[in-house]
Order: sequence, then structure tokens, then C-alpha cells
Amino acid sequence: MIDIPAPLRLRLDENALVHNWRSLARASGRAACGAAVKADGYGLGATDVARRLAVAGCRDFFVATWAEAERLAPLGLPVSVLHGVRAEDMAAARAGFARPVLNTAAQVARWRGAGGGACDVMVDTGMNRLGVSAEAIAGGLLDGLAIETLMSHLACADEDSAMNEAQRARFSALRGATAARRMSLANSAGIGLGEDYAFDLTRPGLALYGGVPRADMGAMIRQVVHPEAQILQRRRVGAGEAVGYNATWIAPAETEVAIINLGYADGYRRAFSGVGAAMHDDVMLPVLGRVSMDLVAIDVSACPDLAEGDWLRIDYALPAASQASGVSQYELLTGWGRRAERFWN
Repeated sequence: MIDIPAPLRLRLDENALVHNWRSLARASGRAACGAAVKADGYGLGATDVARRLAVAGCRDFFVATWAEAERLAPLGLPVSVLHGVRAEDMAAARAGFARPVLNTAAQVARWRGAGGGACDVMVDTGMNRLGVSAEAIAGGLLDGLAIETLMSHLACADEDSAMNEAQRARFSALRGATAARRMSLANSAGIGLGEDYAFDLTRPGLALYGGVPRADMGAMIRQVVHPEAQILQRRRVGAGEAVGYNATWIAPAETEVAIINLGYADGYRRAFSGVGAAMHDDVMLPVLGRVSMDLVAIDVSACPDLAEGDWLRIDYALPAASQASGVSQYELLTGWGRRAERFWN
């Protein structure tokens, strides 16, 4: 295979990732602070993320599926599989490289019938997504299980909603109702609600990777993902001429335009059409017209020295990018495709 450098890259800031985890760990108070590394580490690379956070001191990792857990197995880290255990998962689950988070009575019966062993359990406290009920717990559903962590998930932690306290109270009422060694409720936004939500273990995801789930958490979170794209062509567009599909941008005057190797197939959404920007040094360079599948046009009139082969940074601080595009910070993170090379520094 010939090593062909990609014309699109994600520069990933290791120091920012570790800083974010340590900030969230401090905000978790006496609770341990884990890390959600599902969806391939929110698109950054789960193995690379988990290895770095383990060195920083993280001891609890969460993925969605057994295939994700298996990819982390060589690291030898404590991993929990949030989607539980299907019949098809039992061979992997019994291999011992991760714990299931049991979500249903059928999963509990399946795990118990296979001999049990250490597990986690999700209880529904009002989100109505995954989890067994408090009533089932009171009825003895979990009796005899070796439960490491009893957990639940907040539905509205990114808002000042009365539902947050209602879920916290329902979850708190379960303390001592099972043999669980620990209790865990707070995600990234839940950490921002205060130590009453931390219980014994927090499970941040978005905020580790530079997302800001609550405005009051902005000062503690640093940007991790910095996309960069190479200029494929520089051209001069005359006044009155159009750029891009459907001619949505017409040059009001003669304009210097760079076409860069980036598009919605890479994860740079069409929602950035006319509202996104690139950066060169401290100069903001706006996106012109429609974002297409593989290409974006950038106004580089302010940078006469930029030429074919040069690189531009994409303005991608997650809270601002989300506000500009109307796309959630989660989607902006996890949507990056494989054509973008990942570089940690």
C-alpha cells in the first residue's frame, strides 16, 4: 500500500481532552469520574481516547455495543456495555472483557441463566428509553445478582427542568434496594447540576470532547477537535458571478475564492452553507454558497498569500458551530467520516 496523505485532517488536542476529564472529575466531587467512549470515542477513536484517559487516571469506560467493547479489550480496561446483552452477545459477554449493563427482565434472566457474574444494571427513572423499573426491583428482579453499578440516565440535564430533580429523587430512593456497590446518574450535563447528582460515579461523554452541554460549564471545557482542510484551487470570481450549487451566493464584487477538500460526505454539514467559516491565523474566512459533498468555497480575499496546497483551519468550536448550523454538538462530533485523518498532538 502506498501511504497517501489525506487532504483533510482532524487535529486532536490530547492536553485538552485530559484537561476536560480532570475538570469534570473535580466537578464530580467525591464521585469517581468515568468516560463514555461509545461511537468510536465520539468519532475521535475510542482506543486512542481510552488509552489517554486511562493514563490520566480514568478507571471506568462505557460503550454501546459488544463490538465496541471487543475493540478496547487489548487495553485491559474496565468497560461496561450500555446496550446490555442479547442472546447473540452471550459468547462475547462470557469472555469477560466487559460487563453488561442489564436493561430488561429478559436480559436479567439471560445473564442469570448463564451463570451470572459481575454486571451493571440500568433503571428507568423517567426517560422511558432503557432500563428496568423501580417496581421490578422492589419485586426482586435483581435479587442475587452481582451488581457493580446501578445506573440511570437524565433526560433533561442540559436544561433547568423540574424533571432533573424528579429523576434524582427517584434514583436516590433506590439506594440500598439492590446489592449494587455503586450508583451512577450524571452524564456531562448532569455533572453541571451539582454534586447531589454525582452519587458514586459520573459518566461524561460530550464534555470530554469539547462539547459544552450547559452554558455554565463553558469555562471548564476546552476545544479538542480542530478540523483542517487543504486548498485544492484558488480562483478569482468576478462581480455578479455565482459560486456553488443553485447559485445561492453571488459575488457583490470581485472576490478571491479558495476551494477546499471538505464536504458533507466528510461530516461538514450542509447546514454550514453560508454560515460556516475557516480560519487563517486570526482571520475569519467565510463559507460561500452551498457546502457540497466533497468541496467548500471560502472567501480568502483577506489573505492574498494563501495558495493551492495550503491548509485552512475550520472554525469548529462546538457550542458556536452548533448555534450557527442548528446541528447538535453530538452530531457535529460523531459525524466526521473516515476520509479525515486523525492526528493527536
